[in-house]
Amino acid sequence: MKLIFDIQYFPSVIFYKNSYNFTHIVIEQCETYQKMSFRNRCQIAGAEGIVDLSIPLVKGRDQKTFIRDVRIADGLPWQAQHWKTIVSCYNRSPWFEFYRDELESLYRKPFDFLIDWDLSCLEWSFRMLGLTPSIGLTESYQKSYADGEEWVDMRETLLPKTREVWGVATSRYRQVFEERTGFVPGLSILDLLFCEGKNAIRYIRS
Repeated sequence: MKLIFDIQYFPSVIFYKNSYNFTHIVIEQCETYQKMSFRNRCQIAGAEGIVDLSIPLVKGRDQKTFIRDVRIADGLPWQAQHWKTIVSCYNRSPWFEFYRDELESLYRKPFDFLIDWDLSCLEWSFRMLGLTPSIGLTESYQKSYADGEEWVDMRETLLPKTREVWGVATSRYRQVFEERTGFVPGLSILDLLFCEGKNAIRYIRS
């Protein structure tokens, strides 16, 4: 079975739980860019609740460009700002120092295209979890995949507006600001890695 998924910036832990049993993951690169999604946004936990990290794009969020051609806006220090926010939110988490140097190096590497950044984040997170699925890219857009073709289509299933639906079923783990904000389900995989470290894979496969 192959899983097809829309590309996202450090996706939710829900994606990793749903993709755990797949050895082949195909990323949709032939769709047009969709606003109000996680393609250029990820969500982490802050002292006041959810913090959105958004990547600025050339042509903005209303463009109708193929996702493979969407460019990151030049001249804006978004990587430095995102990294500063991540440090502020997680520098006291149990596993932050374990991942810090390598992740900081990723945030210092320049990227022109959004899909290249998102793929680098995806590959880094799989490696930190000890998972080794093959990752491919679509060659053309297909609206739907018929039953029996050995595909599971997860495109457009994890969206900010549907968080209350897909976040409910997630099991709990200890979060940095849980005593202040309560447990926040469905955050970026970064939250789980910083809080659970090498034990994160147990949560993913449970």
